[in-house]
Amino acid sequence: MSITESYPPAFRRVINDGAPSGTAEIESVLVQDKDIDIPVIDFECLDKDILTEACREWGIFRLKNHGVPLPLMSQLQEISESLLSLPFENKQKLFAAVNSPMSYFWGTPALNRSGDALKRGAQASNVSMVEGFNVPLSKLPASTSCDDDAQHSELESFRVLIEEYGRHITRIAVSLFEAIAQTLNLELSSHQRSGYLLESTGLIRVYRYPPSDKTAGEALGMEVHTDSSVISILKEDETGGLEIMKDEEWFRVKPVADTLIVNLGDMMQAISDNEYKSVEHRVKKKDMTTKRHSVCYFVFPQRDYVIKSSNYKPFTYSEFEAQVQADVQSLGTKIGLLRFTPESPLFL
Repeated sequence: MSITESYPPAFRRVINDGAPSGTAEIESVLVQDKDIDIPVIDFECLDKDILTEACREWGIFRLKNHGVPLPLMSQLQEISESLLSLPFENKQKLFAAVNSPMSYFWGTPALNRSGDALKRGAQASNVSMVEGFNVPLSKLPASTSCDDDAQHSELESFRVLIEEYGRHITRIAVSLFEAIAQTLNLELSSHQRSGYLLESTGLIRVYRYPPSDKTAGEALGMEVHTDSSVISILKEDETGGLEIMKDEEWFRVKPVADTLIVNLGDMMQAISDNEYKSVEHRVKKKDMTTKRHSVCYFVFPQRDYVIKSSNYKPFTYSEFEAQVQADVQSLGTKIGLLRFTPESPLFL
């Protein structure tokens, strides 16, 4: 099987011919890409001052000494790459065959609660060059079952590894949230803490971006966005491609081995009453001559817990999610927190 056959048909022309037609693109600007060093937080000895500055000024930081076993991270990358290298048609049927809550998606990171791609409005950018697996951690079965022994073995290994990885990352997310809450002087009861960040909402998305080159123009692997989560935790390979918006400019964030990238989402921005920021970011494919692989964990508030802020109308995450999905389906893009400012009407 040719490697391109593992990608969706819409990706193959770009890979083979470098033709960006039909893919999301960046407006062409004659600006040299710049690298930037994001703040570094040592998880073994959290410095509250560095954490506060990272959350307030950046909305993103690098986490070292995180405690996730490196062999686990390596094994998870290896087996997820193997599954993502299956023929496209096989991947579409992969999880249905074992009655799994996991799902395969491609062309957009905008998914509904079931992990299916949202139908986007006519104003949407075209296909994003990304595919992956959506894994709702709390819904993972005790085991997978499949008639094909080889496929069953690989899927079962993937389930076991992603479940173990999820336990480590959830522990990190909870600890970071509690530390961030302290920097905001939020004294939270256990009920309030689980209202703002509910562990059972955690999900993991495994992403693969096809290789590109200069002939593919400025095609995007993932369009400009902020995360809807409280906290997102990214593990990426050495390929690079992640860019963040800082002081109205785009900067490349270079990969650093054995570290994680933590970014704050919209919910943390609302919880902090805009003291902390949800960072705008994207994945840019220019000069990505090898495929990019990443694993990202997202965690959210309890769905019916009311988030109150002086900058936004009171809302629940369920209402926020419904509004985001309505905007994506009607306008082709997420509006996000702007929909919940006092002066903004809702357009559900």
